[in-house]
Amino acid sequence: MQSLSPVQHNEREIFMDMLRGFAILGIFIANLGSGFSFYDESLQHTGPYLLPGWDHKMRFLHAMFIEGKFYSIFSLLFGWGIALQVKRGLAKGIDVTPTLKRRLTFMLLLGACHLLLWSGDIVFFYALLGFVLLPLRKFSNKALLISGGILILSPILLYGLKLAFPVLNFPSELLNYTGMQVSSAVSHIKSEGEWFNLMKNGSWWDIVKLNLGGFFFRYGDLFFISRISKVLGMFLVGYVIGRSDFYKNIAKYKKIIYGVIAFGVLIAIPANYILAHYMMWYSMDYYSLKINGLYQTIAYAFGVAPLALSYVGVLMLFCQTAVGKKILAVFAPVGKMAFSNYILQTLVGSFVFLGPGLGYMQQVGPVCFTIFGVAIFCVQILISSLWLKWFNFGPLEWLWRSYTYKHWQVMRKG
Repeated sequence: MQSLSPVQHNEREIFMDMLRGFAILGIFIANLGSGFSFYDESLQHTGPYLLPGWDHKMRFLHAMFIEGKFYSIFSLLFGWGIALQVKRGLAKGIDVTPTLKRRLTFMLLLGACHLLLWSGDIVFFYALLGFVLLPLRKFSNKALLISGGILILSPILLYGLKLAFPVLNFPSELLNYTGMQVSSAVSHIKSEGEWFNLMKNGSWWDIVKLNLGGFFFRYGDLFFISRISKVLGMFLVGYVIGRSDFYKNIAKYKKIIYGVIAFGVLIAIPANYILAHYMMWYSMDYYSLKINGLYQTIAYAFGVAPLALSYVGVLMLFCQTAVGKKILAVFAPVGKMAFSNYILQTLVGSFVFLGPGLGYMQQVGPVCFTIFGVAIFCVQILISSLWLKWFNFGPLEWLWRSYTYKHWQVMRKG
C-alpha cells in the first residue's frame, strides 16, 4: 500500500518558495509597525529613529502597498499548497485527509505556542480555517472562485449590517471582554496604559502572561475586521490555482494574468490610495462603526486582495525570464523555511522592541523599522541559504513533516 511522503526537492514548486519568501518579508515589515514597534504618530515622540515628515509619508505608502497584501499572498499560498498535497495523493490513489489533518493539527500546536510569544500570530488562525477548507475542496473550480470572490467582498455587507444592527458585533465584544477579564486576573491590569507600561517595563514572564489575554483581543479584532472571510476567500482562490496547475500553464493563462494585473493598476491601486487616506485620518471611525468605516471597508475589499493577486501575477511573469528567476531565487531559501523564519522574526522583533529586551518600543518610526526589517530579512536569506546547504528542512519544518508523516524525516543532507 502506497503512503504519502514529504515533497522531495525535485518535486517542489520553487516559485512557491520564492513567493512565500517575498510574502514573509512584507508580513514582517507590516508586523513591525503595529505588532512590535507600536509606532503611534499622535504621540509626537522625538528620537534618532523617528523622522516625523518622512515617517508620515512612509506610513501612507505602507497602507497603500503593504497593509493586508502580504498576508493575502500567504493565504493564497496556503490554499495552493493544500491543493498540491491533494493532487499528489490522488495521483497515488491515497486519501490525504488524515495526513492533512495531522498537518493542520501541528500548525495548531505551533500557533498556540507562538501565541504565548506574540499575540499577533497567524499560524493558529490559518490552521483553524484550514479545517474549514478541507470539505470545501470537493467543489468545482468555478464554485470555489465564485465563493472566494464573495467571501473577499463580504466584509462590505458584514460591516453594513453591523452599522445597522450593532448587536451583530457581539462576538467581538465578548472576546474583548474576556481578554480584559483574563488580563486583569493574570496580569492585574485594568487599562490600556497599564498594558503598555508592562510591555515597556515588565519581564519576559509578564509578556507571556499579557499574551494570554492578548489572544482574546486578537481574535476579537479578527472577528471585527472580518478577517475570517478574507482569508478563507484567498484560500479558495489559491486552491484553484494549485488544483488547475495554473502556474505550470502560464502560456495558456496569460490573458487572465494580464487582466488581473490591469485590474490591480486601474482599480486596486486607486482603491488602496483611498484606503490609506481613511486608515491615516479616520481609523477611529472604522472601529466606532461609522459611515467612514464602511467606506474604508469598501476600499479594502476592492484594493487589498486584487492588488495582492496583481503582485503574484507580476512575479509569475517576471519569473519566466532568466533575470527574473535569478533575482526571485534569492527569496526561495527563506520561503522554504517559512515557519522557522516567521518565528525567528517574532523573536527578533520582541527582543529589539519590547521592554525586557532592548526596549525600542515607540521609539522607531516607519522609515527606520522598514530599513531594519529589510536588513533582518537579508540576514535571514544568508542564514537560510547556509542552513539548507547542510539540511533538508528548517528546524520547525522538520518537526512539522515528521509529525505529519508519522516518522522522523532525514534532516541532514548526504
